[in-house]
Amino acid sequence: MRCPVCNFSDVSVVDTRSAEDEWSVRRRRECDKCHYRFSTVEEIELLDIIVVKENGGRESYMRDKIENGIRRSLTKRPFTQDKFHRLIHAIERDIQKKKKREIASNEIGELVIKHLQTFDKVAYIRFASVYRDFKDVKTFEKELKKLAKK
Repeated sequence: MRCPVCNFSDVSVVDTRSAEDEWSVRRRRECDKCHYRFSTVEEIELLDIIVVKENGGRESYMRDKIENGIRRSLTKRPFTQDKFHRLIHAIERDIQKKKKREIASNEIGELVIKHLQTFDKVAYIRFASVYRDFKDVKTFEKELKKLAKK
């Protein structure tokens, strides 16, 4: 870790706390040279998980892909950055709970849908319509009726 002010390579950890979501750690640091104080956040990273695509292709898990898809479904919807990060963490926790080295892309999609259903109903419908490839208005109506029952 380098100091963001003087670029010195030795910084000390002054304080360590669990973040509000309890899935990340916030560290207060101080540069040993210029004594500038700054904070960093450490998060769990899903490493070595391979996503198996529908066409059989395989690629490394990339958080950005999930974030981008969800952000598109949340366009013009009210949400805070903090709640968004908690949503991503919840989805990733569910992926980790599966304890698999490989996970099918459709499993990830269903996890996203499950979490979006409680996070934002409009975003849920938007995501589901693209993910499940709704072909007509009747499919939308069926999904909306299911949502209304819940």
